[in-house]
Amino acid sequence: MEKVWSIRLIRFATVFGFIGTFIGSQMSGSMDYSLRPIHAHILLVGWLSVFAWGIFYKVYKVRYKKLVSLHSYLAMAGAFGLTFGMWMYSINPFNINQTLAMVLFIIGGSLLLLAFLLFMIISFLVEKED
Repeated sequence: MEKVWSIRLIRFATVFGFIGTFIGSQMSGSMDYSLRPIHAHILLVGWLSVFAWGIFYKVYKVRYKKLVSLHSYLAMAGAFGLTFGMWMYSINPFNINQTLAMVLFIIGGSLLLLAFLLFMIISFLVEKED
């Protein structure tokens, strides 16, 4: 189970890595740094954290396999939800209701917080190495 989720998380992270660096290059080229917080969160949460979780699952075996799937779903939904919600709240390109944009932001952040909490628990539930 860990090996399957490892590559899924790493592939998911590469998408965020590309988007984050693309936004960074766009900001640099245009000298418009209004997306700086979104750029930073995409790279830190979507690239760095999700990639690290993927590597963790490649290296370690977790005792309770269902937690790996649950964590991975929460991680991907949270990383996407937080950064998308932040973009909608900050930029609001579709002119949606500001309250709805804030709710998207909060839900994404909450899912990500749960993913970090669950990962903290999972890190203590690895099988001992021989």
